[in-house]
Amino acid sequence: MFEFEVMAIDSASGARRGRLTTPHGVVETPAFMPVGTAGSVKGVTPDQLCATGTQICLCNTYHLALRPKAEVIAEFGGLHRFIGWDRPILTDSGGFQVFSLAELNRVDDDGVMFRSHIDGAPITLTPERAIDIQNRLGADIIMAFDQCPPLPSPPEVIRQAVDRTILWAGRCREAQRNPAQALFGIVQGGLDLSERERCTAALEPLDFPGYALGGLSVGESHEDMVACLREAAPMLPKLKPRYLMGVGMPRDLVAAVRCGVDMFDCVLPTRNGRNAYAFLPTGPLKLRNASLRLADEPLDAACDCYTCTRFSRGYLRHLFMAGEMLGPTLASIHNLRFFQRLMARIRDLILTGDLERIHVEFPVTQPTSHVAAPEA
Repeated sequence: MFEFEVMAIDSASGARRGRLTTPHGVVETPAFMPVGTAGSVKGVTPDQLCATGTQICLCNTYHLALRPKAEVIAEFGGLHRFIGWDRPILTDSGGFQVFSLAELNRVDDDGVMFRSHIDGAPITLTPERAIDIQNRLGADIIMAFDQCPPLPSPPEVIRQAVDRTILWAGRCREAQRNPAQALFGIVQGGLDLSERERCTAALEPLDFPGYALGGLSVGESHEDMVACLREAAPMLPKLKPRYLMGVGMPRDLVAAVRCGVDMFDCVLPTRNGRNAYAFLPTGPLKLRNASLRLADEPLDAACDCYTCTRFSRGYLRHLFMAGEMLGPTLASIHNLRFFQRLMARIRDLILTGDLERIHVEFPVTQPTSHVAAPEA
């Protein structure tokens, strides 16, 4: 049901070309997963998402558990049928959202008690409950419940988060009841490599089908994140998929691939699309810019997405200036296709041993480049 094969390794960098087989299809890696927080990748239909080249998407346990609730989705036959997506799905554990969105009442070794950000209702989430919710949702890949500390955090906070992540990982492994789902463990530790090593060593005997690196892209610099990844990613089992959670800037993706990471997720393609930002190989384009008023060319002449093959920059600017909902949809479709084109090209270049060419073809991936990520 679940297999992972490393097909090639770039000798110069350690980047891996792989293939992940799930009950709902094959995922070629390195792979980027768009985020459908509440069961929908904002602004696009499943067919439109498929047309961008998306192989797998992520849905959020925390949000779906609050609304419409896992029991409701189970009545519909599971998440795939409920949201109309017949390709692979990964659900996160909800831990990151609990610690970042909710009003926390108590955190201890048993779990987390918090108040819903929707209606203030008190809720308790334990490792066992997180797994039960994900079993009901029915995703192909599910995640262990973990504690994600912000950065920077004092050493004692990082240490305690690692202790709980290790404890909860064992309880998640025991609670897993659905053999058709692959449960990934999550390695925490902030930027402390000794804590990362300790967490990895404790999780490896649990023999998870895959391992994720959590607790990055939560406040640290690009340079600090890459320095951590360079050491932390190779600590993970070599024959299992490696997933870097919540990272999506183009330069971050390429840097992490070079560290040996296989899977990524981020909200940036659609969040930036809703904010009139288009990703291009050379950098971002602000679609409300007055200079685009009479621009007749597509966003990217080399892009084969629905947006670029049909509409001009001038029309897209008009949609945003007029407040038309089609504008965010078309920009999101293009951005999603940009990310999938980038990942497909990375996969090709790993096979040919020429990964450095990605910086020539997509200059935005250069370590010194920067793309703004405005708030939604």
